[in-house]
Amino acid sequence: MKGILGKKIGMTQVFTKEGKLIPVTVVEVEPNVVTQIKTTEKDGYEAIQLGYETISEKKSSKPKMGHLKKADTAPKRFLREIRGVNTSDYTLGQVIDASIFEAGEIVDVSGISKGKGFQGVIKRHNQSRGPMGHGSQYHRGVGSLGTMRPMHVLKGKKLPGQMGNVKVTVQNLEVVAVDLENNVLLIKGNVPGPKKSLVVIKTAVKKPGKKNAAADLITYEVAEEVEEPVTTEVPASEEAPVEQSE
Repeated sequence: MKGILGKKIGMTQVFTKEGKLIPVTVVEVEPNVVTQIKTTEKDGYEAIQLGYETISEKKSSKPKMGHLKKADTAPKRFLREIRGVNTSDYTLGQVIDASIFEAGEIVDVSGISKGKGFQGVIKRHNQSRGPMGHGSQYHRGVGSLGTMRPMHVLKGKKLPGQMGNVKVTVQNLEVVAVDLENNVLLIKGNVPGPKKSLVVIKTAVKKPGKKNAAADLITYEVAEEVEEPVTTEVPASEEAPVEQSE
């Protein structure tokens, strides 16, 4: 198991040399810092804590600054744990970048979904509406609530309420490309959360160690402009007169 924190930038598309279009999500992965290593003897479980996105000291608290001083790193905006890792492979203050993943690897991506406020059962739970014509008086209601004895609403009944703004994990996504120069991962498909939101990328739980063949993507290079020499032509009327010999 391995993981890293990143920021969702948005979606785009890439093309393979065979002409196949692949929709991808661009995730900015700045270098993470290992801010804490938890062990079974001390904490009861094994995990590493990663810090992401450097901020100024005035935007951080003194307890957090004292905690990060042990790792000899600047204040971070986000601190998250990655469980199931081999803690012996990490050291306090170690920097982790996008190179821990390779093109073709299968990963799980977690994030906080977009909040949609208070919604009804049709949008929230994908229920179907009633007939809209012929005298029907049932359109978008929740239906009967207490038809079974003891004649009250049973636990688990799908009702209107707050939708979104919860932790969502999309499993078995493929890493299409790794751009170390720009600290970017291209992940096939969509990932949860709005733009500029925090996401956690980890090794797939259901398919650990699986790796597909890396896609052969088309790369675009900007050709250098070659300046051509400028030649000026002199009009015939301005040419020097030719002296005639007598």
